[in-house]
Amino acid sequence: MSGAHSSDSRRSEASAFLTGAEADVAEAIADMYGNLGNRPGFDAHLHADVTVWESADPRLLRGLGQLDELRGPAPAPDAARHKGPAPFVAPTEVVVDVWDDTAVARYVLVVDYADDPEAREHVRVTDVLRLIDEQWIIVHHHAQDLAA
Repeated sequence: MSGAHSSDSRRSEASAFLTGAEADVAEAIADMYGNLGNRPGFDAHLHADVTVWESADPRLLRGLGQLDELRGPAPAPDAARHKGPAPFVAPTEVVVDVWDDTAVARYVLVVDYADDPEAREHVRVTDVLRLIDEQWIIVHHHAQDLAA
């Protein structure tokens, strides 16, 4: 896959078989990944006190401050994160359940690099979201790298 996909195509792919609030949650997640490389845009989908389990860190990360420790400094807006083109990142196999103002989303995140098709990565993700001020916000994120 190339990096030419738009965030609109990510949203439509993520929520193709979902309706109502479930589709809204899937679209919020797709929009978050559409902002990869834009830390403020990405973080707008995360609660300030988000808890995070990531494969790269054995700790339960608490809040954006600890998440930033793992991520490192935000790149300058014009700086390339990778030597090659930006990766195409898309949630697939999305399953969402919603109960009032709480939702759980499960999906496989696929990461493709246009300059290295063999470097495809898969990450199993579970997100817990709350509806806050009419926006679905991730309050817990659990990601596990899957073997190639």
